[in-house]
Amino acid sequence: MASDKKGPDLDGALLVDADDAEDAARDRDRDRDRDRDRDDVETQEDGKAELAAEMVQEIVARMGLSVEVKIREDGDEVVIDVSGEDAGRVIGKKGQTLDALQFLINKIVNRFPDGRRHVLLDSGDYRERREDGLASLARREAKRAVAQSRIVTLEPMSPRDRRVVHLSLAKFPGVSTRSDDQGADRRVRIIPSRAQQRERYNRR
Repeated sequence: MASDKKGPDLDGALLVDADDAEDAARDRDRDRDRDRDRDDVETQEDGKAELAAEMVQEIVARMGLSVEVKIREDGDEVVIDVSGEDAGRVIGKKGQTLDALQFLINKIVNRFPDGRRHVLLDSGDYRERREDGLASLARREAKRAVAQSRIVTLEPMSPRDRRVVHLSLAKFPGVSTRSDDQGADRRVRIIPSRAQQRERYNRR
């Protein structure tokens, strides 16, 4: 005798075993993670770090210098490290050669607007040591400016070095900073509050 009790209407329904459902969910999660990882790899492995290193190697070779070029870091910023017996000549006086080479490499690597990445050219910890030295100089001269109540003008600096000075004195009590002059003669002035007040008074 057939039972009058009716089960749920399963017409057209897809019956899936619970274990199969869990396996399918794991597969979907794995595929999603793989796709995300692939996107990350494609974002980082755009070839610009390798191109930058190759261009640096070629340029310094044409300069007749013997150095080793390595990609020290490859994230949002490409860091190319230059080492070897002629690394000092690549750095140049106050990092001027290094800065010029970095400017040139950035122009080459970022010829097209899509996927621009900044290339930082360094040699060991030169950049860090240079910035620490500039920050110490700025604080020392700021103390002198406050003690003598007069404006202290630093030597001409590159835009990068001026930025280090401005940032290092941004919260230094009793002084403000300003860049004056044009081009290669542009330099930072450290202005104590009293001297600034005198300047404003004299302008009246």
